Amino acid sequence: MQYFIGIVPPEKELSKIREFRNQWSANRIEEMVEPHITLKAQGGLTADESWLEGMKQAAAEFPAFQIQLGEPQFFGEDILYLSVDSPELEQLHRQLMETVGITPEHIDQYFEMDQFLAHMTLAKTAYGLLRDELSEMAVAATLELVPNPAFEVESIRVYRKAASQDGYVKYLDLPLKTGK
Repeated sequence: MQYFIGIVPPEKELSKIREFRNQWSANRIEEMVEPHITLKAQGGLTADESWLEGMKQAAAEFPAFQIQLGEPQFFGEDILYLSVDSPELEQLHRQLMETVGITPEHIDQYFEMDQFLAHMTLAKTAYGLLRDELSEMAVAATLELVPNPAFEVESIRVYRKAASQDGYVKYLDLPLKTGK
């Protein structure tokens, strides 16, 4: 099993992003995983799930917070994403990293801690789009997805992928501390 932890926008924004991504028929990203903001990559999240109790506790102690999706940007020329603005998200990322206690190798391999850049991937050339199509998609994203409304994050989602699966699926949601 492989795992990662993400944040999923509310259904209204999730639907809007899905519809946008599906305009590009070659974009296979939806088959791999639902739209999300990666909070903690795979490093240190082992199949024995010994890390899960610590994650549950860390989430339960971290207050709900706001996220603002921003402008489309690129990692190199092959990955198009929406930027994310939220100082609390950075804090939560660091807290989860400390909970898992990952290695420097994992930090480098998965771009975590100081290398962490919160984002929501829209498309990749690895998922069937050409670079020119990604450029067109970036222009369209600016027109159709920006500005994005801020939303409240009240839980984080653990995703899981079995060796026999192509993509990640929801495993469980971990609630954050809310005033409700």
